[in-house]
Amino acid sequence: GKDRRAGMRRTLIKQLFEHERIQTTKTRALAIRGDAERLITLARNSAKGSDIEKVNARRLAAARLGDTDLVKKLFDDIAPRYANRNGGYTRISKLGLRQGDSAEMVLLELVE
Repeated sequence: GKDRRAGMRRTLIKQLFEHERIQTTKTRALAIRGDAERLITLARNSAKGSDIEKVNARRLAAARLGDTDLVKKLFDDIAPRYANRNGGYTRISKLGLRQGDSAEMVLLELVE
């Protein structure tokens, strides 16, 4: 149901931030891409915020990700790369069909 799907989405987003690229189905990639981009934007914009805004942004990201180490990576490592880029932090490349059920597979990765 809904909770399981939400958990799966969170897991995929965590894997994307951890490994900076994941192979998944096109459907799943499209489902999490927006959330991942919003988290990067949140982290990116907090750099210009006040101390309280910075803390709140990290708290919000931690609530979404449930992982403090990953929040640190997102804010200190990933987001600063995109200081001069408004959105479009991810790229989806087609990998062909998955054997077994012919689901369309893609590579979802953080752009350089």
